Amino acid sequence: MLSYQVQEFGKPLAKALRDTPRPQGTEVVVRVGSCGVCHSDVHLQDGYFDLGGGKRLDMARALAPPRTLGHEIAGTVVAVGPQAQGLEDSVKVGDRRVVFPWIGCGQCPLCAAGDEHLCSRPAALGIHRDGGFADHVVVPHPRVLLEYDPLPEDQAATLACSGLTAYSALKKVGTLRPNEVLMIIGAGGVGLSGIRLARQMTGVRPIVVELDKAKWDVAREAGAAELIDPTVEGAAQSLVKATGGGVAAAVDFVGAASTFAFGFGALRKAGRIICVGLFGGSSPVVPAMVAMKAVSVIGSYVGSLQDMRELLAVPRTGTLPALPLTSRPLAQATEALEDLRAGRVKGRAILHP
Repeated sequence: MLSYQVQEFGKPLAKALRDTPRPQGTEVVVRVGSCGVCHSDVHLQDGYFDLGGGKRLDMARALAPPRTLGHEIAGTVVAVGPQAQGLEDSVKVGDRRVVFPWIGCGQCPLCAAGDEHLCSRPAALGIHRDGGFADHVVVPHPRVLLEYDPLPEDQAATLACSGLTAYSALKKVGTLRPNEVLMIIGAGGVGLSGIRLARQMTGVRPIVVELDKAKWDVAREAGAAELIDPTVEGAAQSLVKATGGGVAAAVDFVGAASTFAFGFGALRKAGRIICVGLFGGSSPVVPAMVAMKAVSVIGSYVGSLQDMRELLAVPRTGTLPALPLTSRPLAQATEALEDLRAGRVKGRAILHP
């Protein structure tokens, strides 16, 4: 079994060769066909998330190197554990599946409620367990293996995080009236997924805030109604004026201090900002303004298994534009992370063993 692992934080991924695992209990072994590269993989390679003000969320204990990254995984079942056979949600050798990676402990109240992606004792693939930057991955139970045919495998892989995260965030926006404005911040991999889903899920085409104008064309193709460079002087004030008092909802797929401040400042009264991105930093919030404007600040982290089941039905309708993809061999996993870190990726980079 070939994989590329974090063995030391801040260093290139290390090539590792091990015996191909044999599934135990309810485990299933999947031969990886496609694995997306997510911006959170960059943070995990670094070993921390930036919390602003010199503070960091240290991932050393959770990741526990050596660890194989990669949580957007699609592939083919090659082995099934003895207790995984005959289950209601069982799979068989040869089945093509996309993996729901956000696995919880299965015992806490959040897991019991179907929100295992929010579990405080997670076992997520590519973070707490080895993931898809490899030619094989061990999945703990067949219930998290979902059919994706007739979608292309590369596109299906991106739904496990990029698509799922956007879908879950837009569910928190809900349906908007035709005269209400939705603003999406960021046109990276997750942002583009949000732009693609926005009209179908909210009823309106979004205004998109993106400072990298090299991404404007793909944002328009995905469904952006208008694009804004937030660094232009007076951009926020002009937006508030043009929308008659501000936007009904803002979804921040970047999660930097500046993007949160822009999104929060653009809200109308009773508006809501959905915080999704994990870029890093901190931004002050004035409690009095939250109260006087009656705005809501809502966090959204990936999505549930049920969300992913719902999401998989959307592209099968043929109404969802394909996410732009760049294909790379697994051996270039480190280079793919560096390109993502430098902002050189449009859409998603996909690794192939």
